[in-house]
Amino acid sequence: MIDRYDDIIRLPHHVSARHPHMPIADRAAQFMPFKALSGYEDDITEETRLTQQRIELTEGEQELLDQQLQLLGERLAEERPEVRVVCFVPDTRKDGGAYQTLRGRVKRLDPVEGVMVFDDGRRVRFADIYSIEG
Repeated sequence: MIDRYDDIIRLPHHVSARHPHMPIADRAAQFMPFKALSGYEDDITEETRLTQQRIELTEGEQELLDQQLQLLGERLAEERPEVRVVCFVPDTRKDGGAYQTLRGRVKRLDPVEGVMVFDDGRRVRFADIYSIEG
């Protein structure tokens, strides 16, 4: 049985006498106009980036956190205690966010704005605090 290309399959590769061989980089570049979806790769990277959902505290956990904030506020009159705060930071691009651990000395608690202010100027909203230690 004879295949359709048996007559040419074993012929040597054609090399043009008139046109020089194109380098591989130039051959790849000729297909660049077909990359029509600019920003597509960035969108794919963003979509695969994982975020966490905010953990809702139970009533008991929220009461404990409120007590810790009150005790911390009382200590601020005498000293600037060093604490470790786990807080939720919302993502600016997609639903969810990430939990971060911040360490530092607390400068003040602002109940009007509902924020904790560290000595270095960082601010954490009370609503975003998951736990306090120290």
